Amino acid sequence: MGWKRTAAFVLLFSLASSTLLYADGTSQKIKVLFNSHELTDGAYIIDGKTYVPIRELGGMVTYNDDSKTVKFNKPNVHIFLFKGDTPFGNVNVGKLKFNVFCQIDSLTADISSVKVAITAPDGSVKSIQSQEIGNDQKDNFWFRTEDFTYEFKSAGKYSVGFYMKVAGEDNYTLISQKVITAIGN
Repeated sequence: MGWKRTAAFVLLFSLASSTLLYADGTSQKIKVLFNSHELTDGAYIIDGKTYVPIRELGGMVTYNDDSKTVKFNKPNVHIFLFKGDTPFGNVNVGKLKFNVFCQIDSLTADISSVKVAITAPDGSVKSIQSQEIGNDQKDNFWFRTEDFTYEFKSAGKYSVGFYMKVAGEDNYTLISQKVITAIGN
């Protein structure tokens, strides 16, 4: 009687462990680096294919439940930083008066507004300028901020971000960013 019970347990555990191995072999969570930055939610490999949450790719995402359709739009956005008429990329620690010029093309989503903001190395965000977009929106346009004075308080990498708000949505989505390196004195 003891050997039958032992055989049953061995059979049960071998079936359970083979099922776990099979499940692990078909679905595996992985770390994803996108432009050298780790994606928050990572990705999964399922049956040899990699699946990444689409919101992690930094574009505007809308979902229509009726048609079960996801729309993803990431227009081309080029950001240029100007101190007067001179472009720059690195700065010294201290105050600087500058403006941001953004060139946008390949926009296929309906948006209601745009915004430019700067993020300091400590994560604090300061809005530079936002603007509502009228009904005459085009698939390409330019956006230039007014001159803005900002204090680069410490050495490190600051990020100037260009954001868009999809029409009918409440939140802005980061579309593109430019890094400024502040150099200590």
